[in-house]
Amino acid sequence: MKKSMLVALAALLIGSLLFAACAPKAAEPAPAEAPAEEAAPAEEAAPAPTEAPKFTCALITPNPLGDRSFIDSSARGIEQANAELPVKCDIIETNGVAEHEAALRGAVSEGYDLVLGLAIDPALFLALAEEFPDQKFSSPSEVFAESLPANFSSYLIDVHENSFLAGLIVGSLTKTKTVGAVVGGDAPGLNQFFYGYKQGVLEVCPDCKVLVSYLGFEFSNPTLGLETALGQYEAGADIIYQVAGRSGEGVLEAAAQKDLYAIGVDSNQDDIQPGHVIVSALKRVDQTTFDAIKQVVDGTFAGGFIRKGMKDGFAGLSWDEGSKTFEENGPKEMVDKLPEVKKLVEEYKAKIISGEYKVCDAFAADSEVCVALLAK
Repeated sequence: MKKSMLVALAALLIGSLLFAACAPKAAEPAPAEAPAEEAAPAEEAAPAPTEAPKFTCALITPNPLGDRSFIDSSARGIEQANAELPVKCDIIETNGVAEHEAALRGAVSEGYDLVLGLAIDPALFLALAEEFPDQKFSSPSEVFAESLPANFSSYLIDVHENSFLAGLIVGSLTKTKTVGAVVGGDAPGLNQFFYGYKQGVLEVCPDCKVLVSYLGFEFSNPTLGLETALGQYEAGADIIYQVAGRSGEGVLEAAAQKDLYAIGVDSNQDDIQPGHVIVSALKRVDQTTFDAIKQVVDGTFAGGFIRKGMKDGFAGLSWDEGSKTFEENGPKEMVDKLPEVKKLVEEYKAKIISGEYKVCDAFAADSEVCVALLAK
């Protein structure tokens, strides 16, 4: 009996083992997937090649950014170049004249292909150009010199043309027949603005009185601009043209304080004091900055003076760009006159561009038109 039971148990055990060996295996759990960053795709697309900058450039500013005028305009030219050209351009801010030479020399030592200097002392700038003849230099605005070395270009923008148009506007809108100008310094590049403006005022208002105050080349002192403008307003002026960089913001503030009017400069400043800034005379150093860089990219860079004006789009009025700030915020009696004033502006603009009408250029102060103007 015991022997029979052992035989049966052995048979049962052998059968169980045979069944387990022949039965299908349960599916094994799939191995965990590798993290996404470790999984290599079957065919990984190669990254699109990026065009390396052909060259580098640096803009040395005369004062910090933020003047909402001349310096900020040039900075926009750098931004445009970085966006549209195969370049890498930097902006090197300074805090005034004492830092200009170190900034320029630093840019040269860094190996920038083009060094641009805005409103830098010409004697310093040209001396460095002579010292480093293999370095390309450019000034987006005029450098006062009789000649330039082959490695130095300088732009001269005919701001007397659009300043004349600003003067037409002022002479047409003044009520007191006394108007003013606050100018950063007594120099040809700044008097270009003032002489053209004065001629425009007197063209439509021969008996107008045109006041002028020079700030002794103080371009970063809004308080000085404010106090100077308040003095002109108290002397009877009802509209003042500011040509004074950041100091000119004080002029615009004075216009708002006195509930009177001003003309902006360099950049569109109509929105700084809405309803008190009639129009802005644009000096497009953004375009001269961009143009200088593009010349190097194109291989057309050459030393010397480059002259641009309204016909080239390098000078104009904020109205040309569609500004309607004064129309929307100015007093009705002045706004109602604007259609006729704009018509007059377009007539003279066409005459100036065609050469039919001549505007006094401070760089040619001995010309017949300037001599006649300065005698008034």
